[in-house]
Amino acid sequence: MYPTIVEGIDAKCSQAYQLKNPGNGNVSHPILYRCSLFTTVDLPGVFVYISYMSKRQIYLLSPRELSPETIAVVFARTSRSPESFREIASGLNDEASAKFHERWVVGYGHASVAEHAVVHIAIENVSRLAVECIESNRLASYTEKSTRYQKWDTDGFFIPTELDGHPLRERYVNTCKLLFDAYALSLAPLRSNVEATNPRREKESDEAFDRRIRSQYVDSCRFLLPAASLANLGMTANARVLEHAISKMLSHQLAEVQNIGNELKMAAIREVPTLLKYANPLPAQAQVGGDFQDLDRQTSVAAKNDWCQLIGFDPDGENKVLAAVLYRLGGMPYTTALETIRSAKSEQRKSLADSLLGQLGEHDTPPREMEHTAYTFDLILDQGGYGEFKRHRMMTQTPQALTTRLGYALPRQIVLGEFEQPYRSAMQVAAETYEQLFQWNPQVASYVVPNGYNRRILFSLNLREAFTFCKLRSAANAHYSMRRVAQRVAQEIRRIHPLLAKYMCLPDESCQDIETEYFTTIWG
Repeated sequence: MYPTIVEGIDAKCSQAYQLKNPGNGNVSHPILYRCSLFTTVDLPGVFVYISYMSKRQIYLLSPRELSPETIAVVFARTSRSPESFREIASGLNDEASAKFHERWVVGYGHASVAEHAVVHIAIENVSRLAVECIESNRLASYTEKSTRYQKWDTDGFFIPTELDGHPLRERYVNTCKLLFDAYALSLAPLRSNVEATNPRREKESDEAFDRRIRSQYVDSCRFLLPAASLANLGMTANARVLEHAISKMLSHQLAEVQNIGNELKMAAIREVPTLLKYANPLPAQAQVGGDFQDLDRQTSVAAKNDWCQLIGFDPDGENKVLAAVLYRLGGMPYTTALETIRSAKSEQRKSLADSLLGQLGEHDTPPREMEHTAYTFDLILDQGGYGEFKRHRMMTQTPQALTTRLGYALPRQIVLGEFEQPYRSAMQVAAETYEQLFQWNPQVASYVVPNGYNRRILFSLNLREAFTFCKLRSAANAHYSMRRVAQRVAQEIRRIHPLLAKYMCLPDESCQDIETEYFTTIWG
């Protein structure tokens, strides 16, 4: 039995029904009403649809007019309401929004709604050690004070409250002062050395000249700064991410990070009061840390080895990338696409790879199918370099705690600036203080570790991210610690996946070249 279509142009469907179907409302067969206005008709066998497509509109829901929580409710309600976003917003206020979140986000766990509530948070004068915890939350955006383009004041370091009243407090403070004094004293001789090879341009002001050459000497001086160095940080995050971040901070072993978590919650709750009020510590996180640390104490620390080891990859990764592209453009199952690529001749596979990547421009993003193969590395990198490496949050990174037991890097500029002896003396004092603090509190000991000391990082990244990372961090304006890593990662991937990795277009230098030019030693 087919429906009868009844036109109800420019009238509500209920009115059209009364005109076309007088009587008791019973229908003997389905009737489909075509109406230009939406309404609800609760009649058996009657179906309603809109006869034309509304005009497309794109507009901003401004946080100047609506609170973040209200904006989140507006977007959430569109899944159930035919009204426009403006119409939904006009019927809401902060109280109604709070009730919605209590019921649906908190009560029923529809946490994705909280992703529409975005806040911008300014965090000032926190240690760079605390910054690591804050920035470990992948789905937020951050901008922090740079160790490359700014100079640090000699008293710009954090003193953890765990040391209040402890006999090691004085040693900690003196060690930080020594490191900051050494940093301040290193600036002039290293700058003089850089000036000798970078003469001032005609009519170049003092400020412009310093801005042009600053990173060339500060890049090496920064190796002396400890993890206690104070920094400012701007953070943009949605309420769902922020709730998780705060819970992580409240569960952290360091009092500074716990306090930041509390203060962050107090600041952000003024904008998103309902979505954050249940951000609490995660007891399971602390328990896992204790259990694994007990196991770690039963094993010895492995000797230093190759600083960048590729420890995991898929030998069939290139075929899987090409097969994924074939799958997207064709109609066959993936297993068939993979067998097709595997059975293709070498020249045909080269042609496919060139078609996929050969035309990429300087600012083009590699295709998403390159995410179907990945690599895992075990890296030893100086802490200053890790401060930049951690920004690549598309990777999966697992860093070990800061330590002085893996030696330190000695930048060549430190030697050329005739500052090697003060540098080594400061590093030695930091190592001795670290060991004393470690015996009492391993977490607090991390504060005193300078940027020059090495650290282990386990990381995994897919081929698409590898292209992005290696290109960005091998550029001429990148820090030499990062250029060295980027070139080595590219070298390892080219070795095992040459068909696709040959399209990584990087500057013509090797990690060995960088090491020779910029470092006297990487192990200290």
